[in-house]
Amino acid sequence: MNIAVDIDDTLNIVQRAKLAEAYIKRNHLPFEITDPYADKFVKVVNWREEDAIAFIRDGGMVVFTDAPVRKGAREALERWRAQGHNITILTSRPKDWFINPEAISRDWLQKRKIPYDTLAAQIADKGTYCREHRIDVLVDNDVDHCVAAQQQGVAAVLAAGRHCMNRLSEVEFFASDWEGIERCVAEIARRKGLI
Repeated sequence: MNIAVDIDDTLNIVQRAKLAEAYIKRNHLPFEITDPYADKFVKVVNWREEDAIAFIRDGGMVVFTDAPVRKGAREALERWRAQGHNITILTSRPKDWFINPEAISRDWLQKRKIPYDTLAAQIADKGTYCREHRIDVLVDNDVDHCVAAQQQGVAAVLAAGRHCMNRLSEVEFFASDWEGIERCVAEIARRKGLI
């Protein structure tokens, strides 16, 4: 089975609000945290995308490069690879934010010994990517990416968090931890007759 897995807030834990708040105070900026649980920087703080990019380029990149692995994520991918599944790391990290999103992503994965077969960065339309690359399952924390995959005929597992609790009904499979994500992927494999 071909499984695509997102990085930010799926494989790792990105603590956006903590670093953004320190940056705002340090630079005496007129912004404030509006949603500490949002899964995108432009939603965490009442700033424009340009302000968020300035934060990233002024040291805020560490929120991604130093993000810890979610409990059980590495082990789940190790088990999937041992079972013969192909793992694609699929991130939408854009070039205007990360300059070289593929290199930054690869470095994070290698330092944490995350196993994978393919890395695809700057993928804004994950649903289409999954269909075109014959991905069977997408694991992602973004409801919109999961819905887009489902609309393309690709099964999706939402790595659920506080940012999306009011949208769980939009996806068939969701779990808040990697143990649950593994169970969802196993159920999808069973339904597809792949186990």
